[in-house]
Amino acid sequence: MRLKVFVLVTLAVQVLCAFFFISDILLSVLGIYIPPINWQLREYIELGAALGLVLGIVSGGLALARSMRDQRQAEEKLRRASGAFMDLLRERFGEWGLTPAEADVALFAIKGMSTAEIAGLRNTSEGTVKAQTNAIFRKAGVSGRPQLLSLFIEDLMDAAPAPSPPLARVG
Repeated sequence: MRLKVFVLVTLAVQVLCAFFFISDILLSVLGIYIPPINWQLREYIELGAALGLVLGIVSGGLALARSMRDQRQAEEKLRRASGAFMDLLRERFGEWGLTPAEADVALFAIKGMSTAEIAGLRNTSEGTVKAQTNAIFRKAGVSGRPQLLSLFIEDLMDAAPAPSPPLARVG
C-alpha cells in the first residue's frame, strides 16, 4: 500500500511540474504575457520538479528490481515444475516397464509430435514408431495419446497443493 501511495505522489508531482514547465514555455512561445511569479515560488517549483524526477527514477528502479526478482522466481518455479514432470515421466515409464526406445517414443508423443516426426528424430520407420506407440498404450492401459497425456495431467493435479480456504472474518 505504501508503495502505491509513493508512486501516486511521485506521479502527481511530476505531472504538476511538467504542466508548469510546458505551460511556461507555451505561453512564452505564443507571446502570451502573464505576470511573473515570485522567484522563490519558482525555485520551489523547480526543486519540486527535480525531486519528482529523482523519485521517478527511484520508483522506476524499484519496480524494475521487483520485476526482475519476480521473473527469477517464476523461472525457478517453472524449472522445478519441469523437473517434477520429468521425474513423474520416468517413474511412470518404469512402472509400465517401457524399454528405452519406447520411453523416447512416449516422451515425443506426449510432446505432441506426429508419428512421422518421431520416426525422423529416431531414424526409424513410421511402422516401428506405430508398433512402439501401441506397446506403450497397452502397457499404460490407455487407448491413445489423449488418454496417455491425461494420466500425467491427473498425476500433476493430484500432486498440486489444494487452494487454501478463505479466512473467516472476525467481526
